[in-house]
Amino acid sequence: MKRSSMITDVFIAPFVEYEFMRRALVGSVALAMSGAPLGVFLILRRMSLAGDALSHAILPGAAVGYLIAGLSLPAMTLGGLIAGLIIAFATGLAARFTTLREDASLAAFYLVSLSLGVTLVSMRGSNVDLLHILFGSVIGLDNSALFMLVGVSTFTLLALALFYRAFVIDTLDPIFLRQTTRISAIVPFLFLALVVLNLVAGFHALGTLMAVGLIMLPAAAARLWSSQLVVVLPLAAAIGVVSAYAGLVFSNETGAPTGPAIILIAGICYFASLFFGRAGGILRLRRPSSHLEG
Repeated sequence: MKRSSMITDVFIAPFVEYEFMRRALVGSVALAMSGAPLGVFLILRRMSLAGDALSHAILPGAAVGYLIAGLSLPAMTLGGLIAGLIIAFATGLAARFTTLREDASLAAFYLVSLSLGVTLVSMRGSNVDLLHILFGSVIGLDNSALFMLVGVSTFTLLALALFYRAFVIDTLDPIFLRQTTRISAIVPFLFLALVVLNLVAGFHALGTLMAVGLIMLPAAAARLWSSQLVVVLPLAAAIGVVSAYAGLVFSNETGAPTGPAIILIAGICYFASLFFGRAGGILRLRRPSSHLEG
């Protein structure tokens, strides 16, 4: 009976007693459900670096919004969205019209964006403001931020459902997509727009440095368990949701920063998958396969 009470106190009571814990859970779960499937497509497109680069690309825009209106949700969101879309578009142009590959362009934009954003915030704000923008405050989500996270998640999931076939074909065989449909030109930009939208929404909860973690780590972990996309996509979302919940519990019990705690749990899931994953884990690859196995 005592053990049952202890489990309840640790895993359930914080979300029943504290509204900020419920808000944090809803916001982080919403981000995980829409962001992790996007992370799967980023991995399959060999664009894992793009997620990290774009997460920092939104920083200058958010910083400009901060300089204009302070810690204003609409101003920082709009600024981050515009900056992220500009960097995504500029990266594509640089890769297309210069000799630089896309990863080199992303690395350059990533470094410039991060330094510019930190400089702009430091010109007017305090170290607390800078830490808030870089690492977020998931336990400080208000109604407007929560509605935005849920709205972005809903819109992203609807877009993924509507354009699922186009995204899959563009990922696996973009030439075939160009030959079979007129919307082939907008599909890559639509996908990058969804990534930027989720990063902009996520930075209010996890900051520009941490938001990409809830997109990429669950996706990478899920990819190590299956090679079938219909399995990997929901599995990535599930790992993200579990990471969000476990990270909040861990943070509440230990006093660790909430955002980093969530990403740390997602990282543990990834490393566990790295060893035990059935579709590419270390132990799976080292185990000799039977001649009867396909």
